[in-house]
Order: sequence, then C-alpha cells, then structure tokens
Amino acid sequence: MMAKVCGLASPADVAAALEAGADLLGFLLHPASPRHCADLGLVGLAGDRAVLVVVAGSADSALALARRAGAGWVQPYLPEPERSRAAALLREDGRRVLLPWPDEPGQAAPAADLYLWETSPGATGLLGGSGQAHAMAFPPPGPFLLGGGLHGPALAGRLALMPPGARGRCRGFDAASGLESAPGRKDPARVSAFVRNAHDLE
Repeated sequence: MMAKVCGLASPADVAAALEAGADLLGFLLHPASPRHCADLGLVGLAGDRAVLVVVAGSADSALALARRAGAGWVQPYLPEPERSRAAALLREDGRRVLLPWPDEPGQAAPAADLYLWETSPGATGLLGGSGQAHAMAFPPPGPFLLGGGLHGPALAGRLALMPPGARGRCRGFDAASGLESAPGRKDPARVSAFVRNAHDLE
C-alpha cells in the first residue's frame, strides 16, 4: 500500500517524509490553508514523488501552475466542468492525475491515474482535506487512495471497514492533519508511523 503525506510546507517536513519512505508527497497551493506551500522550490525536493495540490478556478490555470512547479503528479480541485477538463488537459500534457473523489453520489467520472476518496465538502464545509472520516458509501470508479481522518494506527481498521467491492481497488492512503504537531507542521514520528503502517498492509 502507498503512503501519501500531504500538506508539506517546509524543508524539514519534506525531509521527514522522504526519510520515512513516503511514496507521494503533497504540496498544497491554497493561501487560505495553514498547509499552503509558499515555496514552489520544495516541490523539486520530492522529485517524481511530488504531487501538486491545486485549488483553481480553471483547467488552464491548473495546468499553468503544474508546468511552473514542474510537478509530475497533480491533484486538481476545481468546479465542474473544469475539473473534468483539467484531468484531460493534465494527462495530455504528460502529467499524472490524482483526482479528488468526494464520498457523494452523482459526480462526473473523468479518467484519472488514481482517485483520492475523501470526505464530501457538503459534510465538512471544507474543500479537500478536513481531518474527518467518511462513510465510504460512494467509491471511485478506479484505483484510489483513501483519505479522511487518517493516521498510522487507523489504517488497518479503515481498510477492514471498506466495502469488499472497493477494497480491491485501494492502492494506499493519504494523510495530512493527522500527522501534525500543529496546523501545517508535521510530526516526524507520526509521519514515520503512518508510512510504516501503510507499507505493512501490503
């Protein structure tokens, strides 16, 4: 199972995630968040494991940010129909897409390299990560990472509760706030435990 450590905003946090063996490292571009990555140079430290988490209004702006950061993976948060258009544009540009998939019915299902099954903004009032688990009622249409209120010891339990039809498509886990000592600051011990627990589930 893969481990994605998201919301990295300092060189020390990037180093801790790399040392722990995280498979993907997420860098959020959203100034309103305490996990906003103000220094795009951090993305380069993660190499091909970097995921640019983009909150944007249009597919074109998401693509421009991905090119500027040099990120091979992009996790785009956009309103429809721009979300679907961004997924297509980014993949046409040679980038891999980790497409957010809120746990809610009736959404468009554009092609993606991986989906991120996370809590619905309708339930939390927040776009993207909220630190809250979800009911796992509406699984993505393809392979996915599970997000929502995760930390190291919780992973096996969440996997066990997952609907059997979805469990076979689970490729790993995504965590951010559950790995922090303070908003936007990662705890190296929690990061290490999360990665170790995810990898142990292989």
